[in-house]
Amino acid sequence: MVQSLNSQVELTAQGISFLGIGAQYGKFLLGDNAFEFFNDNNVDDFIQIPWKNINAVYASVSSNKKISRRFRIETDKGNFDFSSPESGRVLKTIREHIGNDKVLKNPTLVKRMLNVFKRKHKKGV
Repeated sequence: MVQSLNSQVELTAQGISFLGIGAQYGKFLLGDNAFEFFNDNNVDDFIQIPWKNINAVYASVSSNKKISRRFRIETDKGNFDFSSPESGRVLKTIREHIGNDKVLKNPTLVKRMLNVFKRKHKKGV
């Protein structure tokens, strides 16, 4: 059994981790010290990310200001993709711990394409 990094849990939510092949269903535990994901089927399969190791969190926002279920956490060790039906509550709790400047909106497809053309234009000149 794994020991939690949190001494107080602020939010628990159902979620999915997209680490490796396939999806693992489990629970998010967001507390005073870390973001944690525990797999429902295998207790030894877990992800623990201390707040200080998170560089940025990206989420997609639609044109009518609706937050998608999926979000990505970028750390100093790599990127982790997650999904949750309660992603709004999860992201608000994350924002309280890491700050507004690290919770970012994913660029849309149009913005990504514009960035590609801008880079090509700068290289050609």
